[in-house]
Amino acid sequence: MSEAKHHQANYKGWLYKWTNYLKGYQKRWFVLQNGLLSYYRNQAEMAHTCRGTINLANASIQTEDSTTIVISNGGAQTFHLKAASEVDRQKWIMALELAKTEAKKMADAVIVLDSESDEEEVQQPDKAELNIMLHNLSVKLQDLNTCNDLIAKHGHALTKTLSELEATHNPADAASNMKSVQERATLFRITVNAMINACSEFNQLSQTQGKRWQKMIQHEQEQKLKLEEMVEQLAKNVVSLEKKARMSISGIPIRETDSEDDEFVDAPEHQLEDRELMVALPPHTSSEMMHRRTDSMESYPDMSSESDSESSANEARVYMTKTSPKKYSQREHQRTSSQDKIRLPKSTSSDSHGSDTSLTRRKRRRRIPDKPNISLNLWSFMKNAIGKELSKIPMPVNFNEPLSMLQRIMEEMEYSEILDQASKCADSAEQMAWVAAFTVSAYATTLFRVGKPFNPLLGETFEFDRMEDLGWKGISEQVSHHPPMLAMHIDGRDWSTWQEFTMTTKFRGRYLQIIPMGIAHLVFHKTGHHYTWRKVTTTVNNIIVGKLWVDNHGEMDITNHTNGDKCHLKYSAYSYFSRENPRKVTGVVTDVQGNAKWVLTGTWDQKMEAAQIIHAEESNKGKPVFETGPHKTMWKVRPPPPGSERIYFFNQLTIEMNEPEEGVAPTDSRNRPDQRLMEEGQWDEANRVKVRLEEKQREVRKQREAEAEKARAEGLDYPPYKPTWFQKERDVTTGALMHVYNKQYWDCKDRQDWHMCPDIFL
Repeated sequence: MSEAKHHQANYKGWLYKWTNYLKGYQKRWFVLQNGLLSYYRNQAEMAHTCRGTINLANASIQTEDSTTIVISNGGAQTFHLKAASEVDRQKWIMALELAKTEAKKMADAVIVLDSESDEEEVQQPDKAELNIMLHNLSVKLQDLNTCNDLIAKHGHALTKTLSELEATHNPADAASNMKSVQERATLFRITVNAMINACSEFNQLSQTQGKRWQKMIQHEQEQKLKLEEMVEQLAKNVVSLEKKARMSISGIPIRETDSEDDEFVDAPEHQLEDRELMVALPPHTSSEMMHRRTDSMESYPDMSSESDSESSANEARVYMTKTSPKKYSQREHQRTSSQDKIRLPKSTSSDSHGSDTSLTRRKRRRRIPDKPNISLNLWSFMKNAIGKELSKIPMPVNFNEPLSMLQRIMEEMEYSEILDQASKCADSAEQMAWVAAFTVSAYATTLFRVGKPFNPLLGETFEFDRMEDLGWKGISEQVSHHPPMLAMHIDGRDWSTWQEFTMTTKFRGRYLQIIPMGIAHLVFHKTGHHYTWRKVTTTVNNIIVGKLWVDNHGEMDITNHTNGDKCHLKYSAYSYFSRENPRKVTGVVTDVQGNAKWVLTGTWDQKMEAAQIIHAEESNKGKPVFETGPHKTMWKVRPPPPGSERIYFFNQLTIEMNEPEEGVAPTDSRNRPDQRLMEEGQWDEANRVKVRLEEKQREVRKQREAEAEKARAEGLDYPPYKPTWFQKERDVTTGALMHVYNKQYWDCKDRQDWHMCPDIFL
């Protein structure tokens, strides 16, 4: 209940809700607003999926003991709830009673309004009646426009006649002009009266039709709510029937106590030590191509999840038990308890990247300027972008966040302490589990980050030296313009990681697909273990209508090229009809012979847990069944800074990235003027500068193309563009060409020798 927010009759927070006799009370996120009490699995579901709602207007609220609350609306719905403490229960009771009182007032107001209106039953008008209503209003409005034109005309004539009267000195002419003034004034008075009458008629007609429209809208809203309840109930019934059908086929008796709500619940966190779950297995372990891409990475026409028949062959049943055999449990429990808490590099705070403890360390900023409230007609821009390559469309900064893609890729190191922990592992399979958790943590920042990073200019760079507090430093550079491609290299105290990143993006109307390309590498200095993996697909939904939300989905294969260990991770696509947790990630670590060693479960937005497999066997259905030891948390997300929704949902590390710094290369993203202007809230000027920089880049590219064409005509070789800090080589591990760090940047920075840097910002 520490997360609850109390404001008059609105309230939010965690409560435990009774589901059935099998699972008892389950932890749920409840929202009390506008006289309605709704609940969700978690806070993230508030954007798209409500699990149940009860109207408090006619509900009874009772308390059975110091923590229990029972809410019933006459037998149709009953919520059995339990608060974490007596204090929390009292806060909820106060909020519920206040909300009930206000809901009654609103209901009484509606009844009074209905009694004042026509006694007749509201009937939905047909299309012809609607057209007549609109026609009558249009006619009255046209009359008003006509009266307005006549008033302007006669008023102008009256003013002109009065001016002529004032200029007349002859009494005879004055008498004639006076008569004309009286005529003009009479016409003006008649027109004004007509205008008043027309206004009265329009007002009367508007009020009459307004009441009718109000009733019609209220009726439509009620029908919408009923349809939503019907769809939700239908979904629950379908899932319940599926479960009963499976139980009937397998011969398992159906329990009468199973409730429909049970199909949509997840196990509470405190019960994770003793549970049964399903994890994804690699489809093949030996002959498949390394880092294959699944169909979900190529196209994603709908957001439905895989059916049981499609995924059953690639799943294993896991029993995560509280204890294991005696010779294993005591030793493993001690090792687990000592490693459950992930340790940061020495002298580094565990709750924030920016909390330096040494007086000699640089004091970094804690916030950036708030995002200005500037709107943009999204549809007028996006309707011309359907089916086009997004990287080739000039985008205004209104769609951006004040961060370069070179900086965004460096955000993957927010949880670098996971790699520090992995470097200490003597067991290669356990080290693989830590590496897998690190790859999942890279997606934690994508949950609410729907802004587009700035496309880096060719030759643009970004360095981030956090060696003294976080234990690593990195350099990234835009090495290609078409296709857009960047290269990154980061050195830690006990590890190094590098990657070449490019992507394909397609706008499909209702959603935007981002398909990453390239392979990421990781090497640990002590053991020499070399890991590689590809990223999964990211989809941004509700591009045109609705609230934007992000989903990561697909399959990822992590390979240890030193000893053949592999980890297969499955990022489940979100589906309303799925019984799985949203944003679920599961995986299995296997050795070179294909024997399963560790299982991983969790979500890419909250945390990942792992457990060592102590026994494996096949069930009578041919599926592997794993028994594991105690689970431990490999990664857990850090809460965002206060007010992060006003600063593009940046975390603390991201806030520090674009802070101005002396001594960096002139091509560094922190020196980019349009990005700096956007961060400062000067969006109009940022758009003008952005266009200028992109035009300059296009001119340079056209010049290079012209020089290359001239060289070809003369039979000469024209050298291709060469990055400043990376060089293209064939990777001996994967056999692919990629840009590799040339190990010159930090020496040049020490000498402040930037003569080789191109001029891209001026």
